[in-house]
Amino acid sequence: MKQLLSTLAFALLGTFVVSAQNTTGPAMTFKVTTIDYGKIEKGSDKVRKFDFTNTGNEPLIIKSAKGSCGCTVPTYPQEPIMPGETKTIDVSYDTNRPGPFTKTVTIVTNETPDSHTLTIKGEVLVPPAQESVPASNGGIKN
Repeated sequence: MKQLLSTLAFALLGTFVVSAQNTTGPAMTFKVTTIDYGKIEKGSDKVRKFDFTNTGNEPLIIKSAKGSCGCTVPTYPQEPIMPGETKTIDVSYDTNRPGPFTKTVTIVTNETPDSHTLTIKGEVLVPPAQESVPASNGGIKN
């Protein structure tokens, strides 16, 4: 009987320890971490959205989000994101800069490890040069 109770106690304790080890804390899970703008016109829509969910079991806190240059500006939730909650990080790229681009945004959170990298890429097309048309002289003959 003692052996049965001891075995049961160890099994119960083992289950408790395994459950405690499954505690994950906050966990930021993105649907995608790279967005390709493709080929876009100069001055076109500059914002892309990265959706994420806190798949952990504690509130997720975004401490900072920083673009790899001044032309890439992230906007992120300032309040804690509760477990199971889905939010969005908006990334704005200056689409008035012609040519191909690849930029990153580094997100720092209260997770372990504490950072994520998001990537945007694409190409801003140079508008075609317009032909020069001589100015009209109002129908006056020279």
